[in-house]
Amino acid sequence: MKKTLILTVLITITGVLRAQFSPQVSHFMYDQLRTNPGSAGNTEMICVNGIIRDQLNSFTGAPKTYLVEVDAPFKLFGLQHGVGVYIYQDAIGFFTNTDFALTYAYRWSLGNGTLGIGAQAGFVKNDLKLTNGGWITSDGNDVPTTDQNIPQGSPNKTKIHFAAGLFYKTEDIYFGISSVNINNPEIQDASSPSGAKYKINRQYYVTAGYTMQMKNPIYELKPAILLKSDGVTTDMDINLTLLYNKSIWTGVTYRTGEAVVGMLGLELTRLVPGLKVGISYDFLTSSLSKDLETYEILLSYSFKIGVEKAPQKYKSIRFL
Repeated sequence: MKKTLILTVLITITGVLRAQFSPQVSHFMYDQLRTNPGSAGNTEMICVNGIIRDQLNSFTGAPKTYLVEVDAPFKLFGLQHGVGVYIYQDAIGFFTNTDFALTYAYRWSLGNGTLGIGAQAGFVKNDLKLTNGGWITSDGNDVPTTDQNIPQGSPNKTKIHFAAGLFYKTEDIYFGISSVNINNPEIQDASSPSGAKYKINRQYYVTAGYTMQMKNPIYELKPAILLKSDGVTTDMDINLTLLYNKSIWTGVTYRTGEAVVGMLGLELTRLVPGLKVGISYDFLTSSLSKDLETYEILLSYSFKIGVEKAPQKYKSIRFL
């Protein structure tokens, strides 16, 4: 039982320490709305992206992330806008962190592309879910609940957070810079009966991508990068994806100091236009990599609403 408790504490501490960053996903190219509100509506289509990430699944209570994002463009008063919403949930051990936010972006044409300036507001909730009001270990034994340092019940704490960002996109490139948790929300640790608090650090993101047409037009090369920092620690994801016939892709990502990620994906163009399915697997490069697995599943769907008007011909009465 002691080993189980120690492992749970270590995993929990790791989750708190990494809370200075939002949850890591390998398909960061499809996770732009959460990290940069300026990206809302940038595809000129209604986009729904879902990601499931199962981390270190050989451990009981290992981290699991669920993410859903929806964004869309619209025009009002002759101006271009974008809106979006996302919700994600991070589960680790007895703890669950839930984040929900609404996004707005003002967009206008600039050069060969469109620049979006976005703002975001949402809330993050920290939950501690106990079984029957107490702690239950994997061997089925109850942890004594008389200890003052062990929280009782199922406490949860909620705080509001804000974000802002710029996102520029053309047909071939995109570039974004943003900051989330701008207000450094301070949240009470649900595991602390004494009322201990911690701040979710402000985070900064820089992302860029490029679509390179190969000599054979059936192939496209898509390098992309994501840099994230809290001003003290900086991480970077560098991705290279090869797209075949605009329907099948394979890629590799290097995440500094952590993992090499293999990726495969398919766009089901013939079945459902705009539907994409992807999977990735993290080959961890740290000393903890033995017997640990991390995989991720992507489901993405993009579509347009409205029926295009059929072209009509008119004759001038001058030439009747």
